[in-house]
Amino acid sequence: MSAAAASSTISVAAANPLKTLSLSSRSPLPSAISLPSRSLNTPRRRLILVSCTAGDGSSKPTILVAEKLGEAGVKLLEGFANVDCSYNMTPEELNTKISLCDALIVRSGTKVGREVFESSRGRLKVVGRAGVGIDNVDLSAATEFGCLVVNAPTANTIAAAEHGIALLASMARNVAQADASVKDGEWKRNKYVGVSLVGKTLAVMGFGKVGTEVARRAKGLGMRVIAHDPYAPADRAHAIGVELVSFDEALATADFISLHMPLTPATNKILNDETFAKMKKGVRIVNVARGGVIDEDALVRALDAGIVSQAALDVFTKEPPAKDSPLVQHENVTVTPHLGASTMEAQEGVAIEIAEAVVGALNGELAATAVNAPMVSAEVLTELKPYVILAEKLGRLAVQLVAGGSGVKNVKVSYTSARATDDLDTRLLRAMITKGIIEPISDVYVNLVNADFTAKQRGLRLSEERVLLDGSPENPLETITVQLGNVESKFASSLSESGEVKVEGRVKDGIPHLTKVGSFEVDVTLEGSIILCRQVDQPGMIGTVGSILGESNVNVNFMSVGRIAPRKQAIMAIGVDDPPSKETLKKIGEIPAIEEFVFLKL
Repeated sequence: MSAAAASSTISVAAANPLKTLSLSSRSPLPSAISLPSRSLNTPRRRLILVSCTAGDGSSKPTILVAEKLGEAGVKLLEGFANVDCSYNMTPEELNTKISLCDALIVRSGTKVGREVFESSRGRLKVVGRAGVGIDNVDLSAATEFGCLVVNAPTANTIAAAEHGIALLASMARNVAQADASVKDGEWKRNKYVGVSLVGKTLAVMGFGKVGTEVARRAKGLGMRVIAHDPYAPADRAHAIGVELVSFDEALATADFISLHMPLTPATNKILNDETFAKMKKGVRIVNVARGGVIDEDALVRALDAGIVSQAALDVFTKEPPAKDSPLVQHENVTVTPHLGASTMEAQEGVAIEIAEAVVGALNGELAATAVNAPMVSAEVLTELKPYVILAEKLGRLAVQLVAGGSGVKNVKVSYTSARATDDLDTRLLRAMITKGIIEPISDVYVNLVNADFTAKQRGLRLSEERVLLDGSPENPLETITVQLGNVESKFASSLSESGEVKVEGRVKDGIPHLTKVGSFEVDVTLEGSIILCRQVDQPGMIGTVGSILGESNVNVNFMSVGRIAPRKQAIMAIGVDDPPSKETLKKIGEIPAIEEFVFLKL
């Protein structure tokens, strides 16, 4: 079989014409919305996301602003559209008014559910969220009704970083407690002796925009700054004098810990009894990120035990927290009511950012802050759907194989196909791989619109190689291979001969399969989760591992063994329906013939 390969590196301004598809993994892909068909060979300079004409026949669209927006943002909107500022509406009032509007702008207090999109009767084209979080917008319904959703993720960065530093300093010097004491008529100077920041080690957990700005300011205060973010580029950290370290090293070393990670399944309650026990005694913690990343009951126990000396919190698992919350009432805890973005400058910045995004979307421009996108035609989606799933899961698998402290910067994707290059537009698959790599550790929603922008923003360089095969072009692809270069792996067997983390998959009978890990061939369906074990190839291994899982009531849906040669090393890939407990995984790791293993969530 002969093959020809062609390589390319992505750019943000990829101009390959392809209709757009919602790529949010937060909900199943709804039924496709067909767009007008056209030849893929037709030149096109701009991808039109929405086409807006006013429903009342006028030349201007109508934008409904449902919550207070900064004056600068409102003025920008008024230069483009008819603007209706109606605040404090009931859900019924919003549903009634929305049928007259082309765009809706909200903050966090207005729920934009399915009823809103149904009530718009197809007129609503854009929903703008003035802020980062979009928990109050039904993305699935928005996509189903062909409505673009955009947010404003950058304008709050400096405000959040400054608030983090304010809490850091006020906590270290007991400012809040001393203030309350003086106002109660006391004068207890000896009780509120603080600690200095100079020379202390600050661990920034999450080295994104806010974390980076906190690090810059902490360096200016004379602190030694380390950071944990396995997906942050090391050169960006080194440029400002920050050392990237592993999660456990950050916990064990830090005098102060500042949290700046998104709330994802992987980070939910990441600070808990187990992780508090790994910290240096007397550590101080600041959280201006998301409340759910801390197990609040465990934090109270750590405070009472003296493991954590103080905490300063701007966010909580439930907001507002209960008045009698032991955490809020703890004498060594400083609290603020989610003020991270609450500066006059940030509010104006958010207003301008969301106004520009909404106006741009109504003009049909690509929005880098889009969190969903219209659908491709039904026939294209039907053909690509299993490969879309395969691409995302390969990205998720690859990034989970990276050891903490290694920054993911270089990604190489290889596609083998019997179809000509012109007949295979890989932007959708590339976006899904980017999504699989970035979303598990980020609060960014990656889609076809923002995938290249998001990758570039995070220093992720993704190159593509297409290998043309002889044979029938009946299937769009034969295999997809994802390789992560210049990283350390937590599962050494996943490294290729040239040292990259490497996973390969294909679609069999419409179902995505993992077919290669490193240099080992396997065959396991990408459903549920996967346990990978490197073992000495000997009789009884499948039965031994299967028995341990069975005793723990963990159902095995697939098992495959790939080996170098009989009685040598082998890789066992086990598909499981439910995550095994830590105790179960520990038992597997204690099997003498197993040299290493890793559990991967899909």
